[in-house]
Amino acid sequence: MSAIPLDYEMLRLIWWALLGILLIGFAIMGGMDLGVGALMPAVARTDEERRVLINLIGPTWEGNQVWLVLGGGAIFAAWPAIYAVSFSGFYIAMIAILLALILRPVGFKFRGKVDDPRWREAWDWGLFIGGFVPALVFGVAMGNLFLGAPFRLDATLRPSYEGNFFGLLTPFALVAGLVSLGMLITQGAAVIAARTEGMVALRARLYGRWAALATAGLFALAGLAILFLIDGYRVVSPQDVLGPSNPLGKTVELVRGGWAANYAAMPLLWLAPILGLAGSLVAYWALGAQARITGILASSAAIAGILTTAGVSLFPFMLPSSVDPAASLTVWDSSSSQLTLFIMLGATIVFLPIILVYTAWVFRVMRGPVTAQSIDRNPNAY
Repeated sequence: MSAIPLDYEMLRLIWWALLGILLIGFAIMGGMDLGVGALMPAVARTDEERRVLINLIGPTWEGNQVWLVLGGGAIFAAWPAIYAVSFSGFYIAMIAILLALILRPVGFKFRGKVDDPRWREAWDWGLFIGGFVPALVFGVAMGNLFLGAPFRLDATLRPSYEGNFFGLLTPFALVAGLVSLGMLITQGAAVIAARTEGMVALRARLYGRWAALATAGLFALAGLAILFLIDGYRVVSPQDVLGPSNPLGKTVELVRGGWAANYAAMPLLWLAPILGLAGSLVAYWALGAQARITGILASSAAIAGILTTAGVSLFPFMLPSSVDPAASLTVWDSSSSQLTLFIMLGATIVFLPIILVYTAWVFRVMRGPVTAQSIDRNPNAY
């Protein structure tokens, strides 16, 4: 291992940060598509208006989905223990997300195959479900990280999950789900307002402003609950940040306000929740002022701030256990080997810039307003 130029602690920190970047990337890029889908029944009232929204996200949604695939791959390869516990324990929630996401490409391809209003309306509702359900469930899952998941690890580190899907739907988790839904609807509204015209853009600005205010208010409410109502986890035994992954080699206690400990130790971290609140409020202003680019940037900043707040609040925990706190998975005891992390980092350094350049190129090619007239001129339109 001495030939590896980065020590185990640094590699674990890098991959913790990379996972956060990938999740933020998906929330910003994929959030555009999810937000547009969730807004479709409210913003688009006619078949022509719905086609405008479909052709707004249709050419780019597959590229945006890459961020989700990368995030899942990073969890599988860099944090196998977290992958094993979360994907098996949250199985029904994961299936609900996947089924909803499957409706989106199928809706794009099949909606225009039959010239029947009922057929098209059915697929339009499928596109709405494909945006609404993942946006909500992703937030519920994030909220449950603060509450802890009901799992244990035996002596051989095999996980056993003791909860069920409905146990995830606690009041705090639902608030977190609404924060996620609100911020992604704001993102979708900002994109619609920036790239469409007429009544579609007007309605998007209206609903987007309400969503931005709801995001800010619910985010603040969730923060107060974390500070004063929810017990946070704290490792009270020494952890070997350079040692092999063994989640059972530590002692954990629950403390009221424990999730705020990192902010007390490093006050600069308060910039993350401030960014989340300020971004939402600026997005509210920008949508009202018809500041198109500012609206997208502010909404994206809010997403980055909110998800960064979750990450730095939980650190070093990645998946706490509510039934056996000592089995909680942290950055220091649930990663792959040092060599695996280093090899994957090399691959990431090569391929992530390619993805960024390709994404920028696609959005440059697809820039400009999407209108009924531009759709009629495009023989490949949905």
